[in-house]
Amino acid sequence: MEPSAEPHAAWRRLRAAEGRRTTIIDLYELVARQRGLAAHQLPQAERVRLARSVMPIVWPGFARTEGSERQDFQVEVTAYDPCWPGRYRKWCDRLARELGDVALRIEHVGSTAVPGLPAKPTIDIQVSVADLDDETRYAANIERAGVQLRSRDCLHRFFRPYAGQPRDVHVHVCQAGSEWEREHLLFRDYLRGHADAADAYATVKRESARIWSDDRIAYTEAKTAVILDILAAAEAWATATAWAVAPTRR
Repeated sequence: MEPSAEPHAAWRRLRAAEGRRTTIIDLYELVARQRGLAAHQLPQAERVRLARSVMPIVWPGFARTEGSERQDFQVEVTAYDPCWPGRYRKWCDRLARELGDVALRIEHVGSTAVPGLPAKPTIDIQVSVADLDDETRYAANIERAGVQLRSRDCLHRFFRPYAGQPRDVHVHVCQAGSEWEREHLLFRDYLRGHADAADAYATVKRESARIWSDDRIAYTEAKTAVILDILAAAEAWATATAWAVAPTRR
């Protein structure tokens, strides 16, 4: 991209050409280089504004819910904690009680679901439902369990603890049988069985947390290239081993 290009227009062209490999950090870089800065040197508040300006492109249909703000931007990656599976089980039981048969599948996903992998100490839980768009069937139930609907997009709904509460869990609701559901389960299972991939992912997680310690969105985006490379390997593994999403379970 030419140095004088308008950053948002240039970013959209990159995204159209490269898809998911063009991240929000690329937009930071396009803005920063016109001032002779590195991307992480942009003021934190400006990075937040830039990220929000393109979230509907990164996540089609993206919208935040009113009154769901938190101010905890700090990112910390810690060593694997053997207590994480137990914390997941407690949340799983709580969600299962509130959701009943609406939850077709409740799964521990993300880095805390991979033994030995360092992670932010936040349990990621994926809930699969029959109709993602029918929030009346699940949103209030999940909020009664202790987390608030933060955002929605065409692929999933995101819940996190209310402001003032520990950020110890994230709940992601997706459509049963969707590519979102499959991809997150495949990524987890592949990392569980491939130490080299888990090590590569751990390295990028630590480096991303070092650079983007005050920017949760950038921390996530900085892992994109490695995640996509691991997913490509995971897809080949799934084909070779006939891996498939197990029948719905809780």
